[in-house]
Amino acid sequence: MIGLHFFNPAPVMPLVEIVTTGSTGQPALARAVAVTDALGKDHVRCGDRAGFIVNRLLVPYLNDALETVAQGCPPGDLDAVMTSAHGFGMGPLRLVDLIGTDVVLAIATSLREAFDEPGLDPSPLLVACVREQVLGAKNGTSVRDLIGASSWSS
Repeated sequence: MIGLHFFNPAPVMPLVEIVTTGSTGQPALARAVAVTDALGKDHVRCGDRAGFIVNRLLVPYLNDALETVAQGCPPGDLDAVMTSAHGFGMGPLRLVDLIGTDVVLAIATSLREAFDEPGLDPSPLLVACVREQVLGAKNGTSVRDLIGASSWSS
């Protein structure tokens, strides 16, 4: 058994996580490496666990960014800090909109369940976005649309 976890948009994103289990044989691993190489992708190996590598690190960061905005940080300032000061390709709110709040919430929920860490509780702002169908690029909305609205805090 082996998995290939591509990132959205797959034609553009260079990284693929090659997910292995205790029963993954060397032929399957070699084939997965060959496939990712043939596609011109970078690859990393990871075990089969919630979030793999990228989402285990990324989604808590996105969740914390949403909490920071909910506590009063202007969205543009938050994105600027991460792009200008830290060199990220895009700010966390823009990335949440690209991924989709529903997808981010599903991953956040699975991480919380898998690791039972209170710090992984999904942000109430994230939950409100999904409840209000503010899903990001998939329906032409943005987290920024809900910020400041009284409905998200209820």
